[in-house]
Amino acid sequence: MPAPIKELAQQAWDIIIVGAGHNGLACAAYLARAGKKVLVLESRERIGGACTIEEPFPGVRMSPCAYLAGLLHPLVVEELNLPQRGFTWTPAVNGLFVPFLDGSSIQLWDDDEKCEDEVRRFSAGDVDGWRAMNGVIQRLRDALRPAGQEDFWIGDAPTREQIEERLGKDEEARRLLFDWSMAELVEHYLRDERLQTAYLGQGVIGTNASPFDPGTASIRFHHASGRLGGMPGMWGYVKGGMGMVSFYFCDAAREAGAVVAAGVPVAGILPGEGVLLEGGERVIAPIVISNADPKRTLQMLGSAADGSWRSKIESVPIEGCTVKLNVLLSELPNFTARPGTREPHHFGQINAPLIKEEWKKGYAAALSGRLPEHLWCELYFQSVHDASVVPQGQHTMSIFAQYVPYRFETGTWDTRRDEVQKLALTSLGRFCSNMDTAVLDAQVLGPPDIEEKVGLTGGHIFQGECLPPYMWSNRLSARTPMPGVYLCGACTHPGGSVIGINGRNAAMAVLKDLKQK
Repeated sequence: MPAPIKELAQQAWDIIIVGAGHNGLACAAYLARAGKKVLVLESRERIGGACTIEEPFPGVRMSPCAYLAGLLHPLVVEELNLPQRGFTWTPAVNGLFVPFLDGSSIQLWDDDEKCEDEVRRFSAGDVDGWRAMNGVIQRLRDALRPAGQEDFWIGDAPTREQIEERLGKDEEARRLLFDWSMAELVEHYLRDERLQTAYLGQGVIGTNASPFDPGTASIRFHHASGRLGGMPGMWGYVKGGMGMVSFYFCDAAREAGAVVAAGVPVAGILPGEGVLLEGGERVIAPIVISNADPKRTLQMLGSAADGSWRSKIESVPIEGCTVKLNVLLSELPNFTARPGTREPHHFGQINAPLIKEEWKKGYAAALSGRLPEHLWCELYFQSVHDASVVPQGQHTMSIFAQYVPYRFETGTWDTRRDEVQKLALTSLGRFCSNMDTAVLDAQVLGPPDIEEKVGLTGGHIFQGECLPPYMWSNRLSARTPMPGVYLCGACTHPGGSVIGINGRNAAMAVLKDLKQK
């Protein structure tokens, strides 16, 4: 708290931002730099939302939800001077390692030449198809997200017609962006079923849909469309952990004059007037920007919410299906397909894959409130790139897994959490030999835990689905029908992940509207 609540409430503010997630903090930085008197109110004691740093185990620093940087927008990195603030990252050039139950494996390097050699070794008949699949993603990225100001993620969302104009006659790109399931994408280009399954999870990250559902291929493009560090499609590890990104944004906002107050829950948004705090105080400002998810924003608006806007928000699926495990290890996993506990694959991402039938059955089980037989798991090892986050001789492992139910048919997350932990580690243990001995401790966060801990309704990490019906001009706008009320979170264009441009887009919309008054 920078000052007592009563003192903050007595001041006249130009803008109040509800929620100190990374987008809210980025938004505050831009508005404060423009000379506005900005107050950020965060209900939790810790800033950053889903992109923060906590200490789940003594002496271990981890981000509970956000693991890697990749979609963080270069424009925001540059304009808010993140490198000068200490932002450094290690590109995960070792890409994606996928072992299989038959003892084979593939390392999908982020170096095209090395990856092509690996694909040729693994399935020589798929080299041309692999090139073509990468080619359509590259064409989409170059058409919709070119480096510079023509990037469609900057500013208001483009219409379908504007997107179509950029795509021209590229029918494959159009089908990838709007129509194909992830299964259709890989089956269109690849023949080896193991290679197909290696990619399936990339089409459903954080998405409550099966890789056989229409539109899931677009999720693959969304996550491959970044240009962080001028490296197309690259992801990497932020020194100190992903939460440092939020802290750098907070530094930028406070340096520009914004006031950030944590531990101050907002009970209501009063359009054109300000906010009502849970303690009963009113804080006055003509403009309120919500970094909260749209359902929570609706609750805070109450009867002041526009009816048609309310209906649109209620139509967006927002129930999560992911479980996140933060794990402390005595040594890294030893994969039987490529033995060793400090190998090249540990420096990238690792998938514990599912065969197609397991994908289908697992999704159906979660929809019915049951646990699947196995989970798809994606693994990240921050400690390999940054030993400062963990005591010497130990390692962190972040597991991002699907599918789990939000509500169990029988029992609750409190009664079945240990079962979920065992399921995730057993699913991973099918491919490695030392899970029983390597795990020292684990934290398990199901959708309700993410909802309670981070404040994301339904535990949905992207504040609502990112499938084609809910993207581009169909996504929520920063502007709302309520006077002086805006949104700046992942529910707005261009969608979810640690991006920062959502906050910038909202700030630019506010400044433009103020100028036109």
